[in-house]
Amino acid sequence: MNIKLNIMKQRVNIEETFPKAYKAMFGLELALQGGLITKSHKNLIKIRTSQINGCAYCIDMHTKEALTAGETQQRIFLVSAWAETLLFTPEEKAILSLVEAVTLIHQAGVPDEVYEEVSGFFGEDYIAELIMAIITINGWNRLAIATHLQVLTD
Repeated sequence: MNIKLNIMKQRVNIEETFPKAYKAMFGLELALQGGLITKSHKNLIKIRTSQINGCAYCIDMHTKEALTAGETQQRIFLVSAWAETLLFTPEEKAILSLVEAVTLIHQAGVPDEVYEEVSGFFGEDYIAELIMAIITINGWNRLAIATHLQVLTD
């Protein structure tokens, strides 16, 4: 049996080659700091979005951040199956449902029932930040995947 390993070579470094754009992208991240969204909610958004997009670099980074912030390993392990466990609160499940709708927006947009569910828990300011957090991590995922950012070993 001949198994061919796909060794990905690091591609262009956007931060170095197009710093103005990279700084603008980072500006989105900075805008979300100190906002309304809890650290736990941000971590769930970043982990689930990165899982959907298949971004190993971001999954690695954000699961480590979540652990450092006090998230449990069990919840991190089960983020991809959030709908089938009682480990996540109804509010978290509403957020994760929004994450999936926005990340997979090409499939069905953001259905009214998803938006209404989130609206039942959060006001417009919080929802605006949730949507921007989801959009931002989707952008980072695409940047990491397109440039082959490599997971660093500890």
